[in-house]
Amino acid sequence: MNDARLRLYVDAQYTSPYALSAFVVLREKGLDFEWIPVDLEAGEQQGPHYTALSVTQRVPTLVHGDFSLSESSAIDEYLEEVFPGTPVYPRNPQHRAKAREVQAWLRSDLAPLRQERSTLVVFYGQQAPALTPSAKAAARKLIEGAQALLPQGADHLFGEWSIADVDLALMLNRLILNGDDVPDALVTYAKRQWARPSVQEWVNILRPAL
Repeated sequence: MNDARLRLYVDAQYTSPYALSAFVVLREKGLDFEWIPVDLEAGEQQGPHYTALSVTQRVPTLVHGDFSLSESSAIDEYLEEVFPGTPVYPRNPQHRAKAREVQAWLRSDLAPLRQERSTLVVFYGQQAPALTPSAKAAARKLIEGAQALLPQGADHLFGEWSIADVDLALMLNRLILNGDDVPDALVTYAKRQWARPSVQEWVNILRPAL
């Protein structure tokens, strides 16, 4: 299975935070792969070719030989198990569990913030209006959670880089890159994660005009 060709299906605008997560894992592990854009606005994810690969009809989807898998955290964990040479999760079992907790939290919570600070802010520089009260509450929860997770002055969540750092930095950058108020320590942390070469490669992809 390890010799099978890897393909990663991503959104055609390259704005999915979940596609970013899987892309970074593949790059960090030094794996050769092909990435294939899917035009979500045109409904390509609902066509017969894609639905044969993805039960959820969402991006990203990883294809490894004759095996396909959707949902980014599942992809991240699969790649970690199948290609363990360069870890993207903490080695400590409890830290690894916490990293997965962070990923699950960022994907399942904070919906008003994700809606009002879409990743068009992050990847297209689109500015968004002031947050509504519900989104302000979500932003406050994010900031308080990040502060609780990060030891003061820490470079990473768990003493070493993990993919959870990229996921958290992306969520913080929804606010930071829109000019919203975020504590300086979290701004520094997010900038550090964003400067990682694997992340910068995704950031600098040539995107189609909106």
